[in-house]
Amino acid sequence: MAKNIVWQEYQITKNDREVRNNHKASVLWFTGYSGSGKSTLANAVAKELFKKEIQTFSLDGDNVRHGLNKDLGFSDLDRKENIRRISEVAKLFAESGMIITTAFISPFKEDRDFAREIIGDDFIEIFVDTPLEICKSRDPKGLYQKALNGEIKNFTGLDSPYEIPENPEIKIKTESLSVEKCVEKIINELLKREIF
Repeated sequence: MAKNIVWQEYQITKNDREVRNNHKASVLWFTGYSGSGKSTLANAVAKELFKKEIQTFSLDGDNVRHGLNKDLGFSDLDRKENIRRISEVAKLFAESGMIITTAFISPFKEDRDFAREIIGDDFIEIFVDTPLEICKSRDPKGLYQKALNGEIKNFTGLDSPYEIPENPEIKIKTESLSVEKCVEKIINELLKREIF
């Protein structure tokens, strides 16, 4: 833990940025199994927001692990640290007045609760509720097959648990809705919450 550090107050506040942007800041935290459609939806929502001239940025689990979190593996401890780091980054983006879409499996309730605690009121949990069997059949990256072959250990849904969100702000069922309908549902929820 670093010592002798003092929080620097900024002259431009998050509220100042929200007023200039003409929308509130938010962190849209997409969670679900690998292959559930988190990244697809996070990107599609960001694209729709961008079309509406809303300041947005996407943070994707694999992309973050190429840089900021490339030193982390997939043990429970590393997963916790992965979520802690990305929560802090998402909070900084929210402070900039943007709407952030994140796509992380984030399998543990404790870690998602911690992310919510770090990010605060800007946190909106979106559970991409796609059954495990459908995710396995999609297997867009071939990861389930590798895990079943013993090439990947601690794989969520197989030999590592996924704790279903109890009260997400938004629940999306990708097996019964098109990407466009899922995006529309999320955008409508943001409108209801007067985010923009």
